[in-house]
Amino acid sequence: MKRSRTGRRPGNPDTREAILAAARELFAEKGFDAATMRAIAAAAEVDPALVHHYFGTKEQLFIAAMQFPMDPRELIEDVVAGGPEEAGVRLARIFVTVWDSPIGTIGVSMFRSAMSNEWTMRLFREFLATQILRRVQAELKLDAAEASLRASLVASQIGGLVMIRYIMKLEPLASLPADQVVAAVAPNLQRYLTGDLGSLTDSATPEATGAGDPGRG
Repeated sequence: MKRSRTGRRPGNPDTREAILAAARELFAEKGFDAATMRAIAAAAEVDPALVHHYFGTKEQLFIAAMQFPMDPRELIEDVVAGGPEEAGVRLARIFVTVWDSPIGTIGVSMFRSAMSNEWTMRLFREFLATQILRRVQAELKLDAAEASLRASLVASQIGGLVMIRYIMKLEPLASLPADQVVAAVAPNLQRYLTGDLGSLTDSATPEATGAGDPGRG
């Protein structure tokens, strides 16, 4: 009689999905920084080498776990190219271009899921904080004392645009041509990135905002 195998899962078609399921759980529970590749491998009952074999880096694993339709690092490179000046315009243009394309339907689905499920929301928030906002902060070299506040304000503008234009589809914003949307929101994004925030900066320390560690779950 053939004896069933025990121990770590070998490489097979189910292995990849087991790793992704374990990654989603640990990224949501512990946060991106604290969830190690070794811990994810242990939860999936596979050798750590298999995690690297299938996904490469932890960043690539997180992108795969989120089922994000494209690598956000490529978008960020376009946003930060040329430095802080005009970054608001570049961000607005790239965002509207992507979300007006077929990829936007996937984004809407992810956003809806995050809004309706606390676990998914934690995963989505962690992805936004560590894979997008943290990178923008670093690449634009924002003042460390204000970076978290500025990044969250940018996220509020983008999140509001997603909700009104792509989910609620409130007119006339829903049908406004892309270039007009960019012209309308880019100044706000630029101010949030580099402009004067007034008295808000007085409380923009990591302790006051609770956002000193973007990877905090």
